[in-house]
Parts: sequence; C-alpha cells; structure tokens
Amino acid sequence: MSRRRSESRSLSGLLSTSLQTQIRTDNFHNFYVLEPEELGRGRCGVVRKCIAKSTNQEYAAKCMKKRRRGQDCKAEILHEIAILELTKSSPHIINLHEVYETANEIILVLEYAAGGEIFNLCVSDLDERIGESDIARLIRQILEGLICLHENNIVHLDLKPQNILLSSLHPLGDVKIVDFGMSRKIESASELRHIMGTIDYLAPEILNYDPITTATDIWNIGIISYMLLTQESPFAGADKQETFLNISQINVDYSDETFASISQPAKDFIQKLLVKNPEERPTAEACLCHSWLQQGEFILLYSPEENSCPFLVPDHTARSSEEKNTKSICNGTCSDREDKENIPEDSSTVSKRFRFDDSLQHPQDFVTDFVC
Repeated sequence: MSRRRSESRSLSGLLSTSLQTQIRTDNFHNFYVLEPEELGRGRCGVVRKCIAKSTNQEYAAKCMKKRRRGQDCKAEILHEIAILELTKSSPHIINLHEVYETANEIILVLEYAAGGEIFNLCVSDLDERIGESDIARLIRQILEGLICLHENNIVHLDLKPQNILLSSLHPLGDVKIVDFGMSRKIESASELRHIMGTIDYLAPEILNYDPITTATDIWNIGIISYMLLTQESPFAGADKQETFLNISQINVDYSDETFASISQPAKDFIQKLLVKNPEERPTAEACLCHSWLQQGEFILLYSPEENSCPFLVPDHTARSSEEKNTKSICNGTCSDREDKENIPEDSSTVSKRFRFDDSLQHPQDFVTDFVC
C-alpha cells in the first residue's frame, strides 16, 4: 500500500505549460463585491458569488488556499487554470474571467451559472421533472465538452452531477462543466494511475489501480445518465465497501420497474457505457452517434465525416492513438467555476440513494477489500 500512497501523492499528470492569463496581485475586493453565501465548497476551496463593481456583472469566485495540510498546492491550482485556458473554445466548459493572487490564496473569477447543479434534477421529489428529450440534450452537451478535454488528452476524473452546472434552470439552459482539481493529462510516455474521485462514481479501473484513460470519464457519463433518468444512484451502497462491491461486480438495476418510463434506446446507451473493461466503452465521439442522442431535433456538432463512428465496438487502438496524437482544436480558456462538493446534512443515506460527496482525497481512505 505504501507504493500506492506515494504515487497517489505525486504530481504526475499536471500541466506545466506557461499560462496566458495574467495573475493579478491587486486587491480583489477593490474590484468585486463578494457575497457571503457559499455556492459550493470542496476539497480545494470555497466558491461564492461576486459582483463586478464596474459592470454589476455576476461571477463566481473560487478561492483556493495555496497551502493545504502543510503542502504547497500552487502547482495544482495553476494546472487547473491551464486546463481552463486549453479548453476555452468549448461553450460547455465554464469560462475563466480573471485570476487574483493574495498571500494565502489564488482566486479564480469564473462564469456564473445561474441554473445551479444538475444534481438538483436527479432528486426524485423534484416538483418539475425534466423529460427524456431534455436529459438527452444535456448528455449531448456534456459529451461535447468532454470531447474538448479528451482531444487535449485531459481526463476530468470527477464528473458528477455536482460538477455539471446549468446556465439557467427556467428555461432549462446549457451545460457548464466545472471543477478540474482532480483532472490529469495523459502522457504518451507513461501510464497514469491515481486513486482519486468521488466514491459513488469511481470506475472499476480506479478501484483496481489500473491505468487511467479517457474511458474513465465515459463511465461517469453512464452514471450521470442513469441518475437523471431514474433519480437513483446505480452503485451507491449502504457503506463504502458495499459501493465498491457494486462497482467491481457492475451490479446495476436494469429492471423493468426501474426503467418503466424510460425508452429502450436510453437504457441501451447506459448499458454500453457501464461496462467493466475500459477498452469496450465507446469514445465520447462515438457516444454522440448513439440512436438515443440522435433523435428528434438534435444536430451532431461533432459528427465524424471521415469514419463511420461505430458505437457498438469502439476501437481501443484508435482510442490510444487519439490520446497520444491529440488534435488540440480547443485552444483557449474556458473556466472551471466550482469545487462543488455539497454534502447533504444527513450523510447516512440508504442504498441506491444519494450519499454525496465521499471523495477519495487521501490514499489512506481507499479500501481494497472488494477490489477484484
């Protein structure tokens, strides 16, 4: 276990490129009014709404300590900024506006997504449930943002409903992916292995300490789709060990009762993604070719013109090639808004309900009893 602990604490996978964004040392409070109410709190910092004094424009200020647990974390914060710059061309990744640095903190001024988390759409007692066509639209947009990351060999590693925001709720707006604190760059010269993420969303390869690929994010797309459609968490158990066992055995409820009001194409889409072998999962581009996401008014923004975009049997060789020879079509700065880790007051929720957020922040939290 000591080897795993030391490797998990390493900084492998962090971007080391020079930043384009100017890091200002002016007094942040001279330019923004920071509201006291928290929008979100996570392992890396706290997010609050702020108002630009000069324009009255609303933003989200993500305030992150440069030192945590006695360790210098500035490189990780700069890594997050670099990812936001790299993906700025994607409309579905939150936009970075400005960066400020104080003696103890770095503050990211980010686009404000007024619609909040899509987690709120996963609650069964929600008065206004959204329809399947709306869910399909949101999944398409998440995948489009994910393509921008994957084309730059970046894996998010913490995709969950708390880290996907909406530009508005009424009417239902567009997706904004946030929180790149756990994201890593896949290097062609070395394997990436990390024990990190949120327990209910951990892919089997993370539990097994196998190499991480872009397929790890695809697993999370399957979970998010399941939750939006069923208002249940597919792998959540009564405790961590039961959850790990559910994940390692791919114990998912696909019963007619659970999917009574859900179309067969939607169910098929989830089943294609929640498979144990990462090599058998489709790429983000291939996911967009699934019949569930091509129905009705949807238009393929990333439809491949030079191949048939097979969904059923994704080519792992092609996936590896894409990860090693990336086309960086997303060269810009899109920003991450929130370290959303909203933990419910009652964290002892029952099996298949929501027990967010148990993030594996430290290797000692990792339990291997049920890893196959």
